[in-house]
Amino acid sequence: MTLSPDWKAPPFPPAKVLDGHYCRLEPLDIARHLDEIWAANAGQDKVWDWLPAEPPKDKETYRALLAGMVENKAIVPLAVIDKADGKAKGHLWIMEIRPAHGVFEVGWITYSPSLQRTRAATEAIYLVGAYGFSLGYRRYEWKCNNLNEPSKRAALRFGFQYEGLFRQHMVVKGRNRDTAWFSILDGEWPVRAQAFERWLAPENFDAQGRQKFSLNAFNQASALAGAVPVRRASIADIPAILALKNAAYTPNESIIGVPSLPRIADYAQVVAEHEVWLAESEGGLDAALVLDIEPGEFTLWSIAVSPAAQGRRLGAALMDFADERARALGYSSVHLYTNAKLTQRIGWYERLGYAVTHHEDLADRRLTHMRKQLDKPAD
Repeated sequence: MTLSPDWKAPPFPPAKVLDGHYCRLEPLDIARHLDEIWAANAGQDKVWDWLPAEPPKDKETYRALLAGMVENKAIVPLAVIDKADGKAKGHLWIMEIRPAHGVFEVGWITYSPSLQRTRAATEAIYLVGAYGFSLGYRRYEWKCNNLNEPSKRAALRFGFQYEGLFRQHMVVKGRNRDTAWFSILDGEWPVRAQAFERWLAPENFDAQGRQKFSLNAFNQASALAGAVPVRRASIADIPAILALKNAAYTPNESIIGVPSLPRIADYAQVVAEHEVWLAESEGGLDAALVLDIEPGEFTLWSIAVSPAAQGRRLGAALMDFADERARALGYSSVHLYTNAKLTQRIGWYERLGYAVTHHEDLADRRLTHMRKQLDKPAD
């Protein structure tokens, strides 16, 4: 794959505060952070099971460990501040930083038990990724001991893709380490960032702080639409999506007399903000489904089937999949809109269970809004 002519090697990440809803990452400062980190981690030896250092036995040993991190100019060590009480409860590194290749890694993740399995712990991984990609990096890495099953599950939950195993990669604490490698690429990050943001949204948690939907649910990368395999789109798919939209929507423009909204949309924004599901075959991209999912509304934003793939009931399969996706995310109805002049399309939607709710007059077109009430899934 040829690099974009606009790509330039990014700078080494400047140490800075990365601020989120639930946590704040601060450049590690021994004077500011040691006491709180020691209080959170003292005696918690299991925290160190998979790290390359032994558990510090006292505060002065921990001080020396953190000092070595601060002095290491090849990494960016960050303290993890839990905004619930403003205290530092762990630390991590931005490491394996290779600006010439656009690569960075999150590692040496040291979370106290009070930080583990919290929104703050997940948000810290998101903040590191968002920072690296904002600087122009191309690849975000996660590596762990292949025996560390919780770390491998976490990588997949966060949306990292497993790439393979480096056998006898390291010797750690006198034992062999086979290293499992995972990554997120820049073209994949907008979709992963969307999943993090949807999971971290306050409305995804009940009054007791329990999640309503898992990060895995938002990060789902593939599925079946009936018998049709579908997958989430990435930035790399945009040229194929544009070609499909042109082929599928241009014929409608002789009826509606204006450019079709799904054909002229900015698909970099669409992929970053919506769920875009693709159905493919050996001939290329056959169909695309775009879902606009907001806290109070699930909208089927567009559906397009390639003229070459007509007659295979792909449209019906994707419409059913939209219903399934809405149910899976807790919605009781699906909303869509289309140009009021597309009467055949409106009739098709009605046969699929949609009813007209209202019309919307824009400057150059009239839209027909429709809604389908979903049956509750069987127990």
